[in-house]
Amino acid sequence: MGSRAAANEGKYLYAVIPAAGDREYGDIGIGGGSVYLISNNQVGAVVSNFSDGKIRPERRHIAAHQAVLKRLMEEDAVLPISFGVIAEGAKEIKRILSLNRKSFAEQLRRVHGKAEMGLRVAWDVPNIFEYFVNTHAEIRAARDQFLGSNRVPTQEDKIEVGRFFDRVLQEDREDHAERVESILSPCCFEIKRNTPRNERDVMNLACLVGREAVDKDFEAAIFEAARGFDNNFAFDFNGPWAPHNFVDVELML
Repeated sequence: MGSRAAANEGKYLYAVIPAAGDREYGDIGIGGGSVYLISNNQVGAVVSNFSDGKIRPERRHIAAHQAVLKRLMEEDAVLPISFGVIAEGAKEIKRILSLNRKSFAEQLRRVHGKAEMGLRVAWDVPNIFEYFVNTHAEIRAARDQFLGSNRVPTQEDKIEVGRFFDRVLQEDREDHAERVESILSPCCFEIKRNTPRNERDVMNLACLVGREAVDKDFEAAIFEAARGFDNNFAFDFNGPWAPHNFVDVELML
């Protein structure tokens, strides 16, 4: 049975792209499924058949999802769908495309010729609190006042020092992010700050970059920004990715 013969079978969604007509991408989907296009006017949904109900976020499934997005990125703009979205069938897909055609078309125009790059900067130090004690006199004074050896610190003392440390940490993050963004902005259409994943993260930036600028202008800007920091900071950039952080694909299934 061909991929389109199972019209009423569940459809796993990967992305919305600017396309019409039929298109096949091969057996590169989750579970080796055949990936193809269901279109409606100027936009289409890239899907594969899926009849097993919910899908578990296993590494192999996530990898397959990302591999399909990477394949699509080779051709044109992509509105990536979050992992795990399954529609009831082809009719439901066409209904979604019809209801959201204008929104999808506008977002596709916005990301046309662009890709997402990620930049994570982290404090590369053995102990983040001790690093701040050594580099910030005000934290050192607070530690000595509340946690000094001449008294037994109470739980309230520890909480107060923790609050002070967190405030200074956030201030440093803000200052460092502004410095880096000022250097990256000329080669980015947009920059979004994502929430740091842990205490050592200085910043976690998503950057919308022109595809032609990724290998030259953007990388050069990253190295220029890194030169303004000492060896206590680690820079890690990655991509290009589908623009997850710069599109809003709401699907009512």
